[in-house]
Parts: sequence; structure tokens; C-alpha cells
Amino acid sequence: MASKFNKMADTSSTPLHPAVVWAQRKDKIYLTINLEDSKETTINISENEFHFKGKGGPEKKAYEVKLEFFNEVIPSDSKYQVLPRNVPCVIKKKEEGVFWPRLVKEKQKVHWIKTDFARWKDEDDSDFDEEEPMDLNEMMQNMGGMGGMGGMEGMDGKDEGSLSEDSDDDDLPDLE
Repeated sequence: MASKFNKMADTSSTPLHPAVVWAQRKDKIYLTINLEDSKETTINISENEFHFKGKGGPEKKAYEVKLEFFNEVIPSDSKYQVLPRNVPCVIKKKEEGVFWPRLVKEKQKVHWIKTDFARWKDEDDSDFDEEEPMDLNEMMQNMGGMGGMGGMEGMDGKDEGSLSEDSDDDDLPDLE
């Protein structure tokens, strides 16, 4: 009986699924394979499929991801980079402006694919230019000419003489 159990438990030849997170924009898919210390990595992106194969993790086990995309992509405009902790991919959608209801063609839930909420943006969210960094100074100047917060005069060190001594401090008892 123990020999049957050992045969069933031997899954060393079957590749494992790394955790995969994804998000989308109207023109691209962000796909990240979370696998530390990826070695012997191969990634193939076709118009309909994504295939990742590599070894990683502390035990250098074999991992594999095969996905059939919900819609077509442009492989030549897609990029990826193998980093020490993960493999981020930016995959260009063939049909720009269309948000996919899911990453894969099949409606069946894939337990190792999760939503990347740090990058997720819904179709109805307001558009902004992701490539352009936010200028905090410009944003503060465009705040409607508020000129600083009320009651904060003299905090910039220019009008030090305008601050008056707090007259009610004299009435407080000493702390023991």
C-alpha cells in the first residue's frame, strides 16, 4: 500500500504553476509571473497564447504557465523582463480600446491567476497619462489660489513678527 502512495505523490516531473497576476488598460495587458530566482526561462508570446517555462524558487523546481488569451495580442510590441523576484510582462492588445472581461478565453476560474489590484483600472475610470510623472508643485499651484491653509500665517518663516504669544499659556498649572 505504501508503494501505491509513493507513486501517486511523485509529481516532481509535473511543472508547477507560479502565481500570476494581471491588470489591463485599453491598449495593453500587465501580466506578472511571481517566481523568485527564475532560471532557464523561456517565454513565447503568440497572437493567441502566452507560454512561460522556467525553474525557480528556493528549490529550483520547474514551473510552467500556458494561457490562451481572451482576445488577440501583438507579440512584436510585447515586452518582458526576468527580474530576481518576478517576471513582469507588458502585452500589447491587438484591438485597442476594448477591455477584456477576463484574461483567458475559457470562462472557468483559474485558481493561480489573480487580479493585480495595484495596477488595475476599470474601463469607466478616468483616463490619465501613465507615462508622465505627476508634478506636485504644479498641482499645488492649480489648487484654486488657496495661498496656503488658513491659520498658518508665518509658518514659512517670512512673517515671524506677526505671530503673537499665546496669552492663555500663563494660566496652566505646571506638570508634576
